[in-house]
Amino acid sequence: MAGQPPDGEPVPSDGSLPAASAERIGAAPFGVYVHVPFCRTRCGYCDFNTYTAAELGSGASRDSYAGLAIEEIRLAARVLAGRAGPVQTVFFGGGTPTLLPPADLAAILLAIDSELGLAAGAEVTAEANPETVDERALAELRAAGFTRISLGMQSAVPHVLAALDREHQPGRPEQCARWARAAGFEQVSLDLIYGTPGESDADWQLSLRRAVDAGPDHISAYALIVEEGTRLAARIRRGELPMPDDDILADRYLMADELLAAAGLRWYEISNWAVAESSQCRHNLLYWTGGDWWGIGPGAHSHVAGTRWWNVRHPAAYAQRISAGASPGQAREVLSPGEQATERVMLTTRLATGCPASELTRAGLVAARQAVADGLAGADALAAGRVELTRPGRLLADAVIRGLTG
Repeated sequence: MAGQPPDGEPVPSDGSLPAASAERIGAAPFGVYVHVPFCRTRCGYCDFNTYTAAELGSGASRDSYAGLAIEEIRLAARVLAGRAGPVQTVFFGGGTPTLLPPADLAAILLAIDSELGLAAGAEVTAEANPETVDERALAELRAAGFTRISLGMQSAVPHVLAALDREHQPGRPEQCARWARAAGFEQVSLDLIYGTPGESDADWQLSLRRAVDAGPDHISAYALIVEEGTRLAARIRRGELPMPDDDILADRYLMADELLAAAGLRWYEISNWAVAESSQCRHNLLYWTGGDWWGIGPGAHSHVAGTRWWNVRHPAAYAQRISAGASPGQAREVLSPGEQATERVMLTTRLATGCPASELTRAGLVAARQAVADGLAGADALAAGRVELTRPGRLLADAVIRGLTG
């Protein structure tokens, strides 16, 4: 959700797709993303499309949000006309989805099932900040059909949490993970951030160990990115905090990979580790392997059959469009076959299963052989027809991918 989308072309008021895309609805697995654009406070590093109560202004509220989201789900059902296939995955992200009452999240999920149809065994994820859920809320979400919870732990160290402007106390995410297990969640994931100014190697090791000790079956670990326009970027520019160092970030990644592997979590995407294939986030895999999805909510992005569009960003503008019976889409772009091929290479190369060599151009194959020579991709894998990053290759993934797509 971060950053500004391209200009694109207008989205029809009825949300209809271009003819070429409409003909291909249902050709790929289908998921739904629900963006909940509310936060209690704004973290200093965050540039996502989220709003605190003070930032919302008039024309939008948490109380009316579920009803608006349900109306967009009905719009999606009209556009897709039952041809997208059952919904394989649903992901409630944000923002902080769990700022909405469990009953509101349940109502949105019920609408997805009734209007679009949930597949048997569908994965249904809710992101949650630890301070916004308790034992009862987690039990209500599980009873409503949520199967997976993703908890924003970020760190186990008080001064690191303070630098990130996180509200929860150390130990709370671990407690939430135990509550989620007791409630019957099939999957529990913890999110971590490394490279925060002031974080030491010992701090990061402690966070990793505490995360592992909580018993999740999935852990995500992301390098802190300093985004322009954020409070963190301003503090670094003023010299109050140091800029994260690339070498330190690389060392922290290697620490994470070694410690998590020793604990039985294997990487399956550069920033994601799971105890088994069944514990991998199927919704994110849908993104990374060329699936289709409809994004519900302000600023949400969608992709169906080669057409990508994005909704108006502010909740008030979103509410106005939905209330008028119009698509909230701000603009869209139709991807050419070449652009789609490039995206497949960019995304699948990040996976442990790698990128099929058949997706590469002649120049891309030359780059793949060079990556093997440089120790950044596996020789045996390329001989078998795939580009699979080595551990050093993961550290230089962006450069490798630029070569493969150049």
